[in-house]
Order: sequence, then C-alpha cells, then structure tokens
Amino acid sequence: MNQHRATPSIAQVSLIGLFVAALVTAQLTASKVLAFDLPVSIPITGAELVLPGAALAYALTFLASDCYTELYGRRAAQIVVNVAFVLNFVVLALVWSTIAAPAAEASVDPDAFETALGASTNVVLGSLLAYLVSQNWDVWIFHRIRDWTGRERLWLRNIVSTGTSQVIDTVIFVSVAFAIAPAILGVGVTLPLEALLALIVGQYLLKLAIAVLDTPVVYAVVALVRSREPSDAEDAQAA
Repeated sequence: MNQHRATPSIAQVSLIGLFVAALVTAQLTASKVLAFDLPVSIPITGAELVLPGAALAYALTFLASDCYTELYGRRAAQIVVNVAFVLNFVVLALVWSTIAAPAAEASVDPDAFETALGASTNVVLGSLLAYLVSQNWDVWIFHRIRDWTGRERLWLRNIVSTGTSQVIDTVIFVSVAFAIAPAILGVGVTLPLEALLALIVGQYLLKLAIAVLDTPVVYAVVALVRSREPSDAEDAQAA
C-alpha cells in the first residue's frame, strides 16, 4: 500500500462529491411528482410517465457508487454510503432549522421557502429507508459479481447491481412515502394502489434506462482513473 494514499486523489474526491451532491439534490426534490407524456401507452402507467422529482438525481448516486466500488473496493464504498446516510440528517437539520428561524421582512416568503425546501415527513422517511437498504445492496451485489468475474464484465455488474438496487429503492420509497407512512402517521394522503403502481413503474423505467445508458460513462471513468492512478486503485481493491 502506498503511504501517500493518506491524501485522497482527485478521482476519489470527485466521485464522493458527485455522490453527495446528487444525494442532497434528490432529498430536496423528492416531494415533487413529475409527469411526462409518452408517445405510446404502456401497461400500468398508460400514456403518461409519473415519477418523483428525485429520480434523476438519485440515479446519479448509483453511477458514482458503482465507479467508486469498482475502483476502491467494497469497504471504501460502504463507508461513503453510510457516512452519506448520516449526513442526510445534517442536511435535514439545517433545512428545518432555517425554516423554523424568524425571517426578515425583506426575505423570501417563509411559506414559499418551506414549501420549496421542507420535504414532508413521509417523503423523508421513505427516502432515508430506501437509501439505506438499496445503496448497501448495490455495493454488496456489485462486489459479489466482481468476485465472480474479476475485472471483466464491468457492464454486467453495473447493470445488475443498479437494476436490482433500483427495484428495492423504488418499491420502498413509493410504498413508505405515499402509502405506509400516511396510513400510520395520519399525515398526507394514502394513494390508491393504481397510483402507487404507476409511480413505481414510472420511476423504475427511468432508473433502468439510466443504468443501461450510464454504462459507457462508468467504463470511461474507471479507465481514466486507472490510467492516472493504476497502483492506487489496485491497492484499494486488494485491501
């Protein structure tokens, strides 16, 4: 192991930065529900694709974590995932404390500020639980496939790990945020089964498409990092 690795590389900082930036963005945009018209009608969703606003940003976290796992190993990736989970609470505390603080007369309308940034309790619970389970699964299954395939077939572990973890994430988030939490806590509206299925299918279709399309990006990032710091990446994987 190289002794100078106490100083993180640009690649490590960049991937962690992308992961955290996408995660925070997803947390702040999760409460908005998006709707896109489709050229054709598909089962369950019909001619409209409905998904939470956080879907795109959250999908980027899997790209970053898969690159990080491939380059620096499962243990390092799990540290990033679980530390970022704790940092979610820091983000929420900062947002909620800002909402609770008194506003100056010349400030933005406090109600508008709270509406824009104050995610509901249901969304927070759903996103945190989905994140904790799906991200740890993503790192674990990615590394298991790498144990079987070695450095070959990066496309396989990227698609399988992201595709399966996105199923877990989507089902947990939509079920908790829009059905289980409202029913238990009595806050918000419990969506009917048809609406829940439409949200799940819509969100997963986007995430699966991103998992397939981002595979060349994962290859490019991994190849670039290995060309610039080959010994460090290999040392990290061997640890």
